[in-house]
Amino acid sequence: MRTLVLGGTRSGKSAHAERLLADAHCVRYLATGPVPTADDAAWRARVDAHRSRRPERFATVETTNPAADLRDDPTTATLLDDLGTWLTGVLDRAHAWDDPTVSIEAQVDELCAAIGDHLGDLVVVSPEVGLSVVASTVAGRRFADELGALNARVADVVDSARLVVAGRVLDLPADETPEFEPPAAPVGPAAVPVPARGNTPAHENTPVEFVGPAVPDGTDAEVFAAIDPPDPSTVVEAQARQLTLTKPPGSLGLLEDLSVWISACQSQCPPRRISAPAVAVFAGDHGVAQSGVSAFPPEVTAQMIANIAAGGAAVNVLARRIGASVHAFDIAADVDLPAGHTVNTDYKVRHSSGDLRRGEALTIGEARRAVAAGRAIADGLVDSGADLLVAGDMGIGNTTPAAVLIGTITEQEPVVVVGRGTGIDDETWIRKTAAIRDGMRFGRRYRNEPLSLLAAVGGADVAAMAGFYAQAAVRRTPVILDGVVTTAAALVAEQMAPGASSWWRAGHQSTEPAHAFALKNLGLDPIVDLSMRLGEGTGALTALSVVLSAVDTLIDMATFAEAGVSDGAGVSDGAGVSDGAGVSDGA
Repeated sequence: MRTLVLGGTRSGKSAHAERLLADAHCVRYLATGPVPTADDAAWRARVDAHRSRRPERFATVETTNPAADLRDDPTTATLLDDLGTWLTGVLDRAHAWDDPTVSIEAQVDELCAAIGDHLGDLVVVSPEVGLSVVASTVAGRRFADELGALNARVADVVDSARLVVAGRVLDLPADETPEFEPPAAPVGPAAVPVPARGNTPAHENTPVEFVGPAVPDGTDAEVFAAIDPPDPSTVVEAQARQLTLTKPPGSLGLLEDLSVWISACQSQCPPRRISAPAVAVFAGDHGVAQSGVSAFPPEVTAQMIANIAAGGAAVNVLARRIGASVHAFDIAADVDLPAGHTVNTDYKVRHSSGDLRRGEALTIGEARRAVAAGRAIADGLVDSGADLLVAGDMGIGNTTPAAVLIGTITEQEPVVVVGRGTGIDDETWIRKTAAIRDGMRFGRRYRNEPLSLLAAVGGADVAAMAGFYAQAAVRRTPVILDGVVTTAAALVAEQMAPGASSWWRAGHQSTEPAHAFALKNLGLDPIVDLSMRLGEGTGALTALSVVLSAVDTLIDMATFAEAGVSDGAGVSDGAGVSDGAGVSDGA
């Protein structure tokens, strides 16, 4: 239970918060107010009244850094009281009361992340600024604005929110109003103004509420329009801008390339900030998993996709850190999820894909419907406002069809593309290698027929991802690829829609051997290499942090002219300024 309790001054919000934890054996009370001093009798009386009301099982911790205290003990029942006093201290220490250019976004991000990650019961108390008198001063308005925004941020990461007014308690329902209305004739992400450098927090992202189109029938799903590359003229413009920024040319390495790519995808330099990245997690079971090619049983697929939909998986944690939305889609799980789950089942093709060892993963009709489902999901996310897409996978045994597809398309032998997947032992590795060998025997005849290849040895979830990737390119929307399963789908997507890969970047390189072959075939270099192999979209989200930073540099860095720094001869590597500018090397 994570609950936000809002209320005005003397409303009874703290007493109500304490009652919410009445059944907890031990409670940490994180008090954010200043320790009372001898010369402040009124404040001491207020603190003493609060302490006398609390039983002995409440252990009081005076703190100015509640995020760190939450991280130090993420399981004990905790009451955090209150955010208004904490915010006052943050603004004091940052000297931000009358300076709008001073941002406290990092502190707010850190606190919200710690609240969202807390595992034990947690009650957070905060003043509702709308119930208080706001001083008509710069400092008063700053406090009201910051507190209102902070309350909204915290409400997004807790399970419930309550409002206490005059001792009466109201449960506040979640806001279910869609953030975006689909445009009449969408052609790509909606344009937004480029913020002025230094005046706007970098990543105040708006979660995408998925508004999906009708379930497609699959007719001609594998037929895509010709793919145009990201805007070549913007590439030239962005590269030229990089040369004007206060740094030696090329000194930011891959960050420069990524910023140029995003600019070209948006046909705009400087680019817009990535404000609404979205992850679509495609779930599906595979018949080959019944032969024992994974360390986990097939029923884990449905359990994990439900966990993702509930926000408890690694992909959710990483997405929350960078403000990406996560959407779970059941494409071919072997069970029907019970009513009440937030997994989207509108695009389900079948219960589990067939056995690729016999070349019977899907029928051609099912493969078409799966590709169409992926296309519809991409359209729905872009129409709902997403400006960058990630596909994640969830399916026990899905690295086996991924290895078959990659081995077939890149013409590798089974033994060099097989990997350890979920951490299999040697006996399981032998069974998995045999399954890949059998699948590739059927797949080779369809090497240049992508739909038939998906039907023979792919699966509905992989086919849907292939449609998703190709349609993202049609919609001129950048994509960060994840691991071996999603990149296998990308290989097939590039066959169906040649040129689509110009709209993609590889987030990372998995420890799965097949992934390296797939990336080489696509001509993509990984942004990061952290020995990851989880899937779900986690590698892509880790890399997305780098992409966001790359975009920020192209938007926010000063040019030589703006900074009054010489860009002529004498700029030494690492100095950033020339000797002739009057600044010594290393200053």
